[in-house]
Amino acid sequence: MLKEYGYVRVAAIVNQLHLADVNYNVKNIKELLDEAIKKGVEIACFPELSLCGYTCQDLFLNDDLINNCIKGLAELKKYSINKDIVFIVGSPIKVDNALYNCAISITDGHIIGITPKSFIPNYNEFYEARYFNSASLLKKNHINILGEDVIISNMLCYKCENMDLIYSIDICEDLWMSMSPSNFTTINGANLIFNLSASNETVGKANYRKDLIKVQAGKTISAYVYSSSGFNESTSDIIFSGHSIIAEPSGEIVESERFLIESNMIVQDIDIFRINNDRIKERSYEQIKINKDFFETSFKLGKKNNKLIKKYEKKPFLAHKDEDLDEIFKIQTMALAKRVLHLGKCKMVIGISGGSDSTLAFLVALNVCKTLNMPNSNIIAVTMPGFGTSDRTYNNSKKLILESKATYKEISIKEACEQHFKDIEHDINNFDVTYENSQARERTQILFDIANKENGIVIGTGDLSELALGWATYNGDHMSNYGVNASIPKTLVTTLIAHIKDKEEGVIKETLTDILNTPISPELLPLDEDGNIKQATEKSIGPYILHDFFLYHFLRYGASVKKIYFLAKNVFKDDYDDEEIKACLKIFIKRFFSQQFKRNCLPDGIKVGSVALSPRGDLRMSSDTYSNMYLKELEDL
Repeated sequence: MLKEYGYVRVAAIVNQLHLADVNYNVKNIKELLDEAIKKGVEIACFPELSLCGYTCQDLFLNDDLINNCIKGLAELKKYSINKDIVFIVGSPIKVDNALYNCAISITDGHIIGITPKSFIPNYNEFYEARYFNSASLLKKNHINILGEDVIISNMLCYKCENMDLIYSIDICEDLWMSMSPSNFTTINGANLIFNLSASNETVGKANYRKDLIKVQAGKTISAYVYSSSGFNESTSDIIFSGHSIIAEPSGEIVESERFLIESNMIVQDIDIFRINNDRIKERSYEQIKINKDFFETSFKLGKKNNKLIKKYEKKPFLAHKDEDLDEIFKIQTMALAKRVLHLGKCKMVIGISGGSDSTLAFLVALNVCKTLNMPNSNIIAVTMPGFGTSDRTYNNSKKLILESKATYKEISIKEACEQHFKDIEHDINNFDVTYENSQARERTQILFDIANKENGIVIGTGDLSELALGWATYNGDHMSNYGVNASIPKTLVTTLIAHIKDKEEGVIKETLTDILNTPISPELLPLDEDGNIKQATEKSIGPYILHDFFLYHFLRYGASVKKIYFLAKNVFKDDYDDEEIKACLKIFIKRFFSQQFKRNCLPDGIKVGSVALSPRGDLRMSSDTYSNMYLKELEDL
């Protein structure tokens, strides 16, 4: 069941409205609810005053309209029995000889709560104060309606009994105010906000409305479900488009097409666990001191939905717009430029292997020279061929450095490593971890000694994916003076290079293209008989695209192993079978926990995205932490 992974399926529905024809509207609402139930919707929201229409004007002062709305609510109460859905409709409600513009929540034959509108617009085309009171004028918090004692309050939170979910309600103008009710109900625990709205259309208003909803979802760390009145409201002076939006605090958004003549419905699976995890980490929103009385009612969700409709990216770290990639590269550049400038425009020493990581770091260093008006010769680029260096990577390194007019140095590590093997009595034909790590440390020693000699700094090339897996030699490629790729995952490294490559031409463009097509390898083991790379990293540890997916959901949202496996099976169902995913996830868990000692002494490196592993910033974790609990959860799946 999706609920065990923290999902609730919601819908924003715009009904086919006949103005002031409550019977027709109720009939259409029931038909739409039948459709929503078939789609597995668990909570549905209709527009403001959806039982009668927002543009009824002075008919709101007519007893027949008000009484028919109450009869309509009775019909919807009866309809809801055993229907396994919570739905929210809009209706005028009379309390103590005053009318209130209300949202009524109904499920399984009961009205579970009524939320009245807080802010009543009375300007330009809006004349609501002619008919409705503000919720602030309510003198009671309970009313008897259709034989039930029901809570009525704009500070009402609807708590789910069988899921860590609380929803509350804004009504239209409430969202546009600086002191929106949801600013307070979310502090009291609401993690899902519904808005019944009647927001008319003017030029440019739709984008503003969408931005407003995204900001409210983000700053309250909640999902925001917005349903607005449709085309069939009166167009005497204004028009409504039926704009519906479902926004999550991550910035993800689903929205309807506007100006549809028929009814419309948008549906999404909201990840409540993800929202709650963000709230555990980001406590600032709770620091507002409030002096309000909150009220609570409860409901229960049924058992439904095994198939996820929410879409997840295979490469969640990747930005999809060119301007986002430009910004990432700019952040890397300016971070390194600050360090270089602080040290008196010092030289930058970097090892170039012909692989993607060192290539990206080198491109960042080139951009630093451009930014600080320094010659590219201030970059001392060193290629250090060893036992596993192929002609392909060697030639690509050399061409990239020389064509960029950086200072080129070539230092073979073979003789130094052979001597070292003799010194420590290691068999040169034993291609074990000592054989590999000796080469990595020899290269690092060369870089640091050149940096000392040239009064420069060593630029680290290791990426986020390698740090997460500990796929680096301790005090070898693990060490530098500044790591520009420290929060760039492998899947993003290649995307950035491809983006930069498209702006280049000639030899550099050709070289970058070939580097992108080169298999990922540390090149620490001897080549095959044909001189080709035979040490492929992903054959040893599994595909980086999976590891990056695991890392993102594990660290960014604190997802359980069970949930990560569930998501990966959904997202990669056409690429890997379940056992391949499970085997790769097992490697990820083992290495992530066992390799923390490397991350606990990382050099400085810039944070670019929402996930980083610096012990000074995002990840404070003991090197002695056991992975047994997580591995058992995986084995039990």
